[in-house]
Amino acid sequence: MPSSIVILTGAGISAESGISTFRDPDGIWAKVDYREVATPQGFAADPARVHAFYNWRRKNVLSVEPNAAHLALARLESAFPGDVLLVTQNVDSLHERAGSRNLIHMHGQHDQALCNACGKRSAWAGEMSLESPCPACRGVGHMRPDVVWFGETPYQMERIQAALAGCDLFLSIGTSGNVYPAAGFVREARSAGARTVELNLEPSQGAGYFDEAEHGPATRVVPRFVERLLQRAP
Repeated sequence: MPSSIVILTGAGISAESGISTFRDPDGIWAKVDYREVATPQGFAADPARVHAFYNWRRKNVLSVEPNAAHLALARLESAFPGDVLLVTQNVDSLHERAGSRNLIHMHGQHDQALCNACGKRSAWAGEMSLESPCPACRGVGHMRPDVVWFGETPYQMERIQAALAGCDLFLSIGTSGNVYPAAGFVREARSAGARTVELNLEPSQGAGYFDEAEHGPATRVVPRFVERLLQRAP
């Protein structure tokens, strides 16, 4: 029975709530050039377009609800007798809305803003534009979505790597396994002696690094796995 669990989630866990994935044939990057809306260079070239893109995504998230997979992970955190850390690549708020609390958004969050002038982060619910003042320094023209873009370093990597080194169960849920550094987490956990499990719609690119795998919709395989794990808990 594990005493410490690290869970990595990706776009696949939110897809069943109605949030588009990125790399599927009909995903976001098949329709929008990521270089134009998800890089510091794209923001510098056309900030209005980047703001419009994230305003649309922020609004879209408000129209969906957490699904059974989100709820199952929140239940695991509250009912498991050991440590559970949830690390998500997703920038939506569905894990929080489901009840997860020990959570790291390694790629940032839709509902937060970052000021390029003073470096402060702020909660952000509505639209953002070049005219939006920073709630901290009141400067105008410096606000950007608090989302980690291509070429930027994900958040809280030291905390994540320490957790991977100390866990004895690593779960990867709804992620393609081709985006680093998250794609390397399974190898870090495995090298530290953790049991590694993939819960995914289909095998990921790193499928060979997992000790066990269950494939199918997240709303089916995640609650089933969580139930089995809790039944074995002391």
